[in-house]
Amino acid sequence: MTKFENELKKGNFVVSNCIKCNQIVWPPSEICNKCFSAVKWKEISMDGILLEFSKKDDMFFGIGKFAENIRIMGKLKNNVKEPKIGNKIKLTNFEIHGNEQHFMMELL
Repeated sequence: MTKFENELKKGNFVVSNCIKCNQIVWPPSEICNKCFSAVKWKEISMDGILLEFSKKDDMFFGIGKFAENIRIMGKLKNNVKEPKIGNKIKLTNFEIHGNEQHFMMELL
């Protein structure tokens, strides 16, 4: 299990940042995908902005933009209101099933 997955299980959202070229590595990895150097890990905010959304049956799905221009797709918790592009969102739940991470986001 990777550092990213271990931190998700603890409820922390972390990204890897290259020590040499200072680039955010996304998807997260133990080495930089540009210069292959070591990375350090840093926690980022779970607050973001809704960029896109769609609906299937009664479930909304969306893509959110978070700190460091990280984009994540996940289910939108069905609040009372219908989502709109630009809504503030928060990552609220993470599940790991084998090699897959599933994210749940909530409209704020």
